[in-house]
Amino acid sequence: MSLTLHGIGVSKGVAIGKVFILKHDQIEVNEHTLSKHSLDEEIARFENALTIARTQLQRLRTQIPKNSKVDFESFLEAHLLMLDDSMLTRAPIELIQQHRCNAEWALKIQCEHIVEVFAQMEDPYLSARRNDVEQVVARVQRILRGYTEMSSESPESFMDTIVVADDLSPADTVLMQHYGILAFVTEYGGATSHTAILARSLGIPAIVNLSRIRSYIRPDDLLIVDGFRGIVIVAPDDTSLHYYQQRQKEEKRQRAILGKLKSAPVVTLDGTPITLHANIEFPEDMEAVKRVGGEGIGLYRTEFLYMNREQPPNEEEHLEAYLSVIKALKGGTVTIRTLDLGADKQIDSKRQERPLATNPALGLRAIRLCLKDLKLFKPQLRAILRAAAEGPVRMMIPMVSSIQELLQVRKLIAEVGEDLTQRAIPFNPQVSLGAMIEIPAMAICTDLFATQVDFFSIGTNDLIQYTLALDRVDGSVNYLYDPLHPAVLRLIKISIDAANKANKAISMCGEMASDSRYVRLLLGLGLRSFSVHPEAFLEIKQIINNSDLTGLARLANKTLKIYSPNEINKLLEIINSLPG
Repeated sequence: MSLTLHGIGVSKGVAIGKVFILKHDQIEVNEHTLSKHSLDEEIARFENALTIARTQLQRLRTQIPKNSKVDFESFLEAHLLMLDDSMLTRAPIELIQQHRCNAEWALKIQCEHIVEVFAQMEDPYLSARRNDVEQVVARVQRILRGYTEMSSESPESFMDTIVVADDLSPADTVLMQHYGILAFVTEYGGATSHTAILARSLGIPAIVNLSRIRSYIRPDDLLIVDGFRGIVIVAPDDTSLHYYQQRQKEEKRQRAILGKLKSAPVVTLDGTPITLHANIEFPEDMEAVKRVGGEGIGLYRTEFLYMNREQPPNEEEHLEAYLSVIKALKGGTVTIRTLDLGADKQIDSKRQERPLATNPALGLRAIRLCLKDLKLFKPQLRAILRAAAEGPVRMMIPMVSSIQELLQVRKLIAEVGEDLTQRAIPFNPQVSLGAMIEIPAMAICTDLFATQVDFFSIGTNDLIQYTLALDRVDGSVNYLYDPLHPAVLRLIKISIDAANKANKAISMCGEMASDSRYVRLLLGLGLRSFSVHPEAFLEIKQIINNSDLTGLARLANKTLKIYSPNEINKLLEIINSLPG
C-alpha cells in the first residue's frame, strides 16, 4: 500500500529509486563510577579518542576529489575545529575528575549541555549547528566504544539509491558524493543543516526532519522524493509513479532552459532592467554563484568567521575572507553585512560572560552588540574599509532601529579611517553604508532613515517575525509566519516607496525574494532589486524575464487592501498566471 510522509524539502527536485537505509551504530551510554587511581587512565583514553577522531577527519580530507564542485573541506574543517574546542575537550575531562565517571558518560552530559544552548538560539542557521556537535560527539563515542566507520560500506551499495538515515555528517557525504546517490532523506536536520547545504550544492533532492521515516520503510522499497513539496511516497502506485516520471522529464527540460539564461541580462518583457544578486554564507559559496552567472553579492553573511572558536577573528582574518570574494567576482559589487550575532548566539568567550536572554530575538544582538563591544566591531570595520580599496564593496548594518545607531556607526567609520590614514594603510573612505529593514519601526520610518544611509535591503525573515510577534523557529506558533499578511505587505510597500522617493537604492535579501511565488507580487509592489540564494538564482531570473510590469502594480496593490488569506492567495494565483 502506498504511503505519503511529510518533511522539510531543503533541495529541490524529484528522485525515484530504491531506498538504502544507512544505519549508524546506535550508541547506548551508561554511567560507571571509577576509582580515584583510574581517573588518569580514563582521561588518557578520552584524549586518545579525540586524537583518533582528528586523524579520521584529516584522512577524509585527502579523499576529496580535486574537481569536486562542493567545498567539503570547509565542512570537515568545522568538525575539526570542534574537536579542538574546550567545550568538547576540557569540559568532559573536568566532569570525569569531578564525578569520577567514565569518558562516554562525561561526553554525553557535556553534549546535552551544548545542544541545549544551541536549541535556544533564534537564528535557524546557528541553531542547526547543534547537529554538527552531535555528529562530532557521535564520532568520538564510536571510537570510545570500538565501533567501525561508515567507510566500511562499499560504493556499489549506494549506486542509484535514495539514502535514508537519521542524519548525515559532512564525513558521510564525502564518502558518498561520487556514489551516484539520487537523493537524501533524514529524520533530523533543518533547512540550514550541512546535509541541506551539501544536497543543494550537489544538485540532488533532499528532505530533512522527516521523523521516524525508518520505521515505515524497508530496504529496497521504492521511494519517490519530492524536494519541492517536502514529501516522500513509499511504494507508489502506478498513477503516482507515472506523474512523477513526467515531472522528472519536465524538470530536466526546465534545467536545460534555465542553463541558457546564465549569461542573459535580467530585464522584464517591457524592457525594465532588474538587479539580481546572490546571497552567500561562506567564501566557498562563490563556486555556486559562478555556476549560475551571478555578478554581484547582495548579502554576504559574516557570522561564519565567529563560529567554533573561543576568540573573535582578527582584522587580517576578516580581510582575507572578504578579499577572496572580491577577487572571485572580478569587479562585481559585494555587500558585506556586519556581524549579526547576539545574546542567543555568541562566540564561546562571550557565551561564558552573558546569560541567555529571556527573549534573544529582542535582546543584545547585531548592531546593538557591536556598538556595545567595540573590540568585536572595530576589526571588522577596518577590514571592510581595507577590502573596499581592492574592489566595489558596500557595508550593510543589521537590526537597525534608531538613527542614533547609524550616527554612531558613521562616527566609528570616521575614527577607523583616521587611524588607517595615520598608519598609511590603503583603504576606501567612500564605502556605501546601508541598513537592513527588518524591524517594523525601521520600515515605517524609512523616509527618515534615508537621510543617513546610501541604500536599504529588506530582510523579510525578521521583518515578518517582528511584525507578527512570533518566533519563526518555534513549531507551536510558526504556522502564523505569513509573508502575505497584509501588515507585512504594507511595510514592504512603505519601505520601497520611501526609498524610491528619497532616491535611495532598495533591495530584498530575505527568503521571500528567493521564493518564486512572490517575485511578480514584489515587482508589482515596486521592487527592482533582488538578492537570492544561488540555487534559486536562475529560476528567479526566468520569472523576471517573463514578466510584464504593465498591470502588475494595480493587482499587487489590491493585496494591500485584502485581509482574507484565501482572497490574497487567489489574487496571487492570478498574478502568477498572467501571460509572459
